[in-house]
Amino acid sequence: MTHAFYASHPIDSERLPWIPMGRPGLAFKPLRFFRDGSGWMYLFRLEPGTLIPRHRHLGESHAFNISGSRKLLDTGEVIGPGTYVYEPPGNVDSWQVVGDEPLVLHITVKGGIEYLGEDGQVLRSVSPAERLETYRRWCQEHGVEALATVE
Repeated sequence: MTHAFYASHPIDSERLPWIPMGRPGLAFKPLRFFRDGSGWMYLFRLEPGTLIPRHRHLGESHAFNISGSRKLLDTGEVIGPGTYVYEPPGNVDSWQVVGDEPLVLHITVKGGIEYLGEDGQVLRSVSPAERLETYRRWCQEHGVEALATVE
């Protein structure tokens, strides 16, 4: 009889630094990257007024608002703390942080993300492998231990 070994992998998010994501107002704390390269799970922090431009999810996305609020620009709906949003594969949206406090989301992204221009053309894309490499490179450059799991 074979027994599989399972173990929990706790990550103290307070020990993780907020890692800048290119442009001002965006930072993330990666929690987990899926070993098969299919996606990642992270805390996402955005400063008030920050706009997330039109983008398409190539896989499903799950987002839970921990604090702060965001406005879905296509519908006008405001998503506040404690709200969960599911986005199916192929979903296209854009949104903006509203109010005076930063927005913090817990997000699981499967597949990549394509950022779109006015006429729907893909301006740039981000794959799970690229997000993992960004994280590893930042940790190496700043002498910080990479605590996010790759499972």
